[in-house]
Amino acid sequence: MASLFSGHVLIQNNSDQDELDTEVELSRRLDNRLVLLFFGAGLCPQCQAFAPVLRDFFVQLTDEFYVLRAAQLALVYVSQDPTEEQQDLFLRDMPKKWLFLPFEDDLRRDLGRQFSVESLPAVVVLKPGGDVLTRDATVEIQRLGPACFSNWQEAAEVLDRNFLQPEDLDDPAPRSLTEPLRRRKYRVGPAAWGGKRGRKAVLTPGVGRTGVGIVG
Repeated sequence: MASLFSGHVLIQNNSDQDELDTEVELSRRLDNRLVLLFFGAGLCPQCQAFAPVLRDFFVQLTDEFYVLRAAQLALVYVSQDPTEEQQDLFLRDMPKKWLFLPFEDDLRRDLGRQFSVESLPAVVVLKPGGDVLTRDATVEIQRLGPACFSNWQEAAEVLDRNFLQPEDLDDPAPRSLTEPLRRRKYRVGPAAWGGKRGRKAVLTPGVGRTGVGIVG
């Protein structure tokens, strides 16, 4: 997983803003973990509404106040903020264990293209090997909370063994690779997944209706 950021610096969102700038440091924080890439922007109203949900989700899985052992989970904020000041302001109330890219690093923009991010907020879930497990877990996180993590772990292990879910022609195609597992575990019927989702800010060249445009 660290190879995704090879040659780049990640910064920890603590008061010292510790830099992870060696392969050893990156590996220690990212390898053998599920990694969330959080694409967001402080000026995006949808991101402002989702950020506290994601913050609490992450804290409940990684803070020893809630769990005896922190989950093998890492989060990298891939800022789409138009200025460094807005990026810093957005991160001010976020967990200290979050990581983020320096504002001047073009990888922020490149990752959006690499993972086909078209709207904000977006949370891409990556397996420990770097493959995409879920292209956007925002709705899943809002609905299921920390239970998502065990589902992702189970799905990652299942998919690593090349297990394929049986096809159900009466059921719509799953919205993510983990949905069949979530349905079985939580008995969520097709009708529940057919409802409306919250609106998201669309990433388009220039400035959109939310006032958020593509970085670069």
